[in-house]
Amino acid sequence: MTATDTTPAALRTEAEPARPIQTRSERPTSFDPADFGAPTGREVNWKLSDVRRLAPLFVDEETEAGDEPGIAYDVDGIAERGLLVESTGHDAAPRGEIFRPEDVVSAIAWKRCPNALHIRLPEGQEVAEPIVARLHGLGADRHANAHIVIEAQPGSIGTVVLHHSGSARYAQNVEILVRAGARLTVISVQDWDDDAVHASAHQAVVADGGYLKHMVVSFGGDVVRVNPSVRLAGHRAEGELYGLSFADAGQHLESQVYLFHEGVETRGDVLYKGALQGTGARSVWIGDVLIGSGATGTDSYEKNQNLVLSDGTRADSIPNLEIETGDIAGAGHASATGRFDDEQLFYLQSRGIEEEEARRLVVIGFLMEIVQKIGVAEIEERLAEAIDEELRRGAGLAPATRAGA
Repeated sequence: MTATDTTPAALRTEAEPARPIQTRSERPTSFDPADFGAPTGREVNWKLSDVRRLAPLFVDEETEAGDEPGIAYDVDGIAERGLLVESTGHDAAPRGEIFRPEDVVSAIAWKRCPNALHIRLPEGQEVAEPIVARLHGLGADRHANAHIVIEAQPGSIGTVVLHHSGSARYAQNVEILVRAGARLTVISVQDWDDDAVHASAHQAVVADGGYLKHMVVSFGGDVVRVNPSVRLAGHRAEGELYGLSFADAGQHLESQVYLFHEGVETRGDVLYKGALQGTGARSVWIGDVLIGSGATGTDSYEKNQNLVLSDGTRADSIPNLEIETGDIAGAGHASATGRFDDEQLFYLQSRGIEEEEARRLVVIGFLMEIVQKIGVAEIEERLAEAIDEELRRGAGLAPATRAGA
């Protein structure tokens, strides 16, 4: 595919836009990185990002022959179960069926990764055990690009987990196709080492009667930017978008979320929660919801909540809602950032709980609402441990000993 597929006459470079782009639906797309240029930090989709630390991902360079890969993919178990599909070349369907790069990083990842990792749930079948793709970075100096296709065939049911660990400079596209009547859960876990740089664009479409639960969980990494875009295209399509982040000193964790209600009687729910501790901890959440002119009977709500645990942190939270039809069931948005609830702390302390433990219980209670929505026991347990580790680190306590350690 080439940029001509996306009406290049309408494109504006990120560096010098002809006019300010006010809404998410207006953003230009292209498969050619040259159509975007390197971000400066003034562009609407980059103004809250750390472009300095993300800069290695803005370079469009071909990998030298013999260079070792930046990411090791552990997908043998997926192949053995018959859920991995060969996808060779940019034109291998269904790659590119709905994916359109919205920025230079995504366009480079498309261009420099000719083959896709394609996971497919069989039509009419339920895959009971979660499908886990473990993506391990091989070094902070290693660069990697990826295109991943997750396809739920009609009537299928299953959960796909993308688990990121290690370190790398990683640009990633994830294309999610939920066919008619399918029920799919996609969980992206960013459990990177402290020096990883990761930018990912997730784009999904949900057909008639389909359901997508999409989750972004970010703990590790230096800079992590995971931007999900979900189009509820079919009649009574449903989408639930959840996110959880815990930013430590110096970390930048970001998600720009887009939910487009296109079909009739669609339902959407967006809930992202974050905690921040340590000087320089930064979280960015931008939530854009568009209810299209034909999306009658839509019911949609988005909310972002951030809990600040120490001084020197910053949380940006920007909800946006566009409604192009008056015939809807409901729509709303909310955002809140604040410190501990003194009444909750007082209540726990009045029951004989020490202040530090009371604070820990409040944070765990705040974040566990998202953790419990995952539905995969292994991941839920690991995240509960990770939350506890983060809190103990912030309090200067030794890590708790794991059972069996």
